[in-house]
Amino acid sequence: MTQYLCAVDVGTRSARAGLFTPEGARIARAVQPIALHEEGGTEAEYRSEEIWHATCAAIAAVRAEAGIAADDVAALAFDATCSLVLRDTGGRGVALSADGRDTIAWCDHRAVAQAARCTDTGHALIRHLGGTMSPEMQTPKLLWIKENRPDIWARLGRVRDLADDLVWRATGAEGASSCTLSAKWPFLPEAGGWQMDFLDQIGLGDLLGRAALPAVATPVGTCAGPLSPDAAKAMGLRPGLPVAAGMIDAFAGALGCLRPGSDTGVAIIAGTSSTVLATTPDPRFAAGIWGPFRDAVLPGWWSREGGQSAAGALLDHILTSWPSDGAPPGHERVIARVEELLTRDGPGFGGDIHVLPDFKGNRSPLADPGARGVIHGLSLDRSFDGLAALYWRTAVSLALGLRQIADHMGLLVPGQGPLAVAGGLTRSRLFLQMIADATGRPVITPGGGDGVLLGTAMAAAMAGGMADTLSGAVAAMAGVAPIIEPTPEGQGARDRDYRAFCLMQDQRAALSRL
Repeated sequence: MTQYLCAVDVGTRSARAGLFTPEGARIARAVQPIALHEEGGTEAEYRSEEIWHATCAAIAAVRAEAGIAADDVAALAFDATCSLVLRDTGGRGVALSADGRDTIAWCDHRAVAQAARCTDTGHALIRHLGGTMSPEMQTPKLLWIKENRPDIWARLGRVRDLADDLVWRATGAEGASSCTLSAKWPFLPEAGGWQMDFLDQIGLGDLLGRAALPAVATPVGTCAGPLSPDAAKAMGLRPGLPVAAGMIDAFAGALGCLRPGSDTGVAIIAGTSSTVLATTPDPRFAAGIWGPFRDAVLPGWWSREGGQSAAGALLDHILTSWPSDGAPPGHERVIARVEELLTRDGPGFGGDIHVLPDFKGNRSPLADPGARGVIHGLSLDRSFDGLAALYWRTAVSLALGLRQIADHMGLLVPGQGPLAVAGGLTRSRLFLQMIADATGRPVITPGGGDGVLLGTAMAAAMAGGMADTLSGAVAAMAGVAPIIEPTPEGQGARDRDYRAFCLMQDQRAALSRL
């Protein structure tokens, strides 16, 4: 009897569940939406109970779609955005709002001032963050709560990354993963773990006790605990199922994009936000790049990431901001028209429009949360083709930003292998070709574009005893991915665009000095 691996990816606006064979083939996939409450362009919150119900519903739906019995599932693993879940000593959510929102989303930027104060400490931890603490990290968010919502701070009894909270809901296990702790908390595995001198310096010396944070991290791929009877009933799975330690979604994608035998893993995770992740056996530092983080993907290996805080979210914004008498057109319809116009006009279509995509700040390589987007070349055209041109040129700008990040990280050296791409934007062949053309590198899509779910399934394989190590799971499940090569005409157009992209960044910097 075939045993399957269940992987759950909780993204910014949905929970996705997939079932995989031990060889890495996905046999079913299901999606459940999640509501994200946004306020003023800076605050973003969830209800953890809604996330949990969506997660359970996605798991039940994917097993029903596959038509397999609960006993056919051998192990379960979660990945999630690095959102922050607030609970009291009894495990109940501590609400930030009257309607029960108890989770601060990863993309929340309310703690910019607190992040700047963390940076100003000059602590060794900051070097592992590219020289600048981001408001998207957990430390400044918690400092904001302590300073601005003492009522909430006084009630806290357990605080976790969303992935760790899901594992706790599923098993009751109180641990936290080496992935979440190393990448998003003041925790350096190679320097004794928690950086208490840093926490004392910023006024969070009581954090570990207040949040019931573990002294040590649970390694990725470890079985965190067995699935509880209540969780099993909600999910339609069997009690006692091994549940793996959680992972941050982008790092799960990095695991799913690893190639067997390679001593370097390079992955682009392109979804609501975009991340360029490199995993190497040695630590490498760069300004504006988060990391290196040890043990975040593979034990003993180092990961570093550069990213865009708004990618798919920016394309959503372009659609919803366009004047329309009714509902805004969907991505599929606009992309279909873009393809027609590219066929007619070539890769230079829309070339009078140039975009800087930093509508949510520039995470990398500038590390400037105050940076803002720029659109050059707009006219009074409000036709559907005008929307298609702006949408396309915004997508081009995202690919150019990825090129800049990857180049800053030293990942575009001639002769290196292809770039592996995962995430929601991989559903568009057009976007994949654009990344290939913008970077000048071949592109592959492990797991048929579901590299994030695949990486999470690899962690489940180890937790369930189907692989002795994560490297063994990669070797068994990586499979073969098709290659998309850059085209000469596409590369030429994107090279021209990149020159304009860099010039616009210089002009924006000059304006900020006026």
